[in-house]
Amino acid sequence: MDWTGIGISLLKALVVFGLVFQAVPIMTWVERRGSAFIQNRLGPNRVNIAGFALFGLIQPLADAVKFLWKEDYIPSHAHRAFYLMAPVLLLIPASMTFAVIPFGDVLILGGRTIQLQVADLNVGILYVFALSSLSVYGIVLAGWASNNKYSLLGGVRSSAQMISYELSLGLSVVGILMIYGAIQLDEIVLGQGEMLWGWLPKWGIVTQPLAFFLFLAAVFAESNRLPFDLPEAESELVVGYHTEYSAMKFGLFMMAEYMAMITGSMLVVTLFFGGWQIPFVTSGELREAVGAVPAALLQAGSFSTKLVFFLWLFVWVRWTLPRFRYDQLMNLGWKFLLEAALINILWVAFVILMGWA
Repeated sequence: MDWTGIGISLLKALVVFGLVFQAVPIMTWVERRGSAFIQNRLGPNRVNIAGFALFGLIQPLADAVKFLWKEDYIPSHAHRAFYLMAPVLLLIPASMTFAVIPFGDVLILGGRTIQLQVADLNVGILYVFALSSLSVYGIVLAGWASNNKYSLLGGVRSSAQMISYELSLGLSVVGILMIYGAIQLDEIVLGQGEMLWGWLPKWGIVTQPLAFFLFLAAVFAESNRLPFDLPEAESELVVGYHTEYSAMKFGLFMMAEYMAMITGSMLVVTLFFGGWQIPFVTSGELREAVGAVPAALLQAGSFSTKLVFFLWLFVWVRWTLPRFRYDQLMNLGWKFLLEAALINILWVAFVILMGWA
């Protein structure tokens, strides 16, 4: 048994999960500061330690303390077992989807080739879709187990929304799979390292621009973010499926939402923006120029820079666009995105048949 390989895999899993877990409180700070910047008002600036507010960075720590020490109330009319199970069922799939997303090429140390990816599964993108589809169970269960009509309506809304937009989400990726001839995410990223006409990186945004916009819209809807946050519409549902939740149980719902947002951004970067690829430089050229370890760090930095941009885009859109009506949301999913995704697949098939790709 290769104990060294097992140890390396465990280390990669711990590092990636730790970074994502730490990104959640940072994103709550970015959300507040970003909304204040966009809407021209003050953000968090009062919470401090010994007089040091650090631009409001102490606020996520105060939030964590608040969640841990608030009254952990369970409604007497709720189904206790399912009520407690729901936030866990939502958080577990959200924390497992990062395993197949590559954040670098390979790192060669001491004759051992280390894949900069927690798990290189042959099912690739299908693993992500399978896990992300399970999150709907946690939301529906939370709404039903709360025995509250507002929570139930939020859960029903979410189930209809997520099932509707999962179709467009999956179909929008089919064109990418056809162009690069692979379903493993690392192979798709490697395919985007090629050049079109000798000067243009063969990124997914170049080969599949329509699929990019369809995928991005579907990711917003799947993560229940504005303008698709109808399951949490305050004006008519209080706060939707988690109305009856408090303390750390509510915190788990919030963590799952931000993890879903991070996963969606990672997928956008991986499928459409070259993943860890640095434009105009191949992985081999980079290793020869700077060495194995610096090359791996530069690739991880390239991936992280793209990721940060799309995380900011999530915040930007939330505090810029108004919420759709529910009929508008469903019409967009069924009457536009689905048809456009099917047309895109037919177009890609035609292009491949004619030998243009």
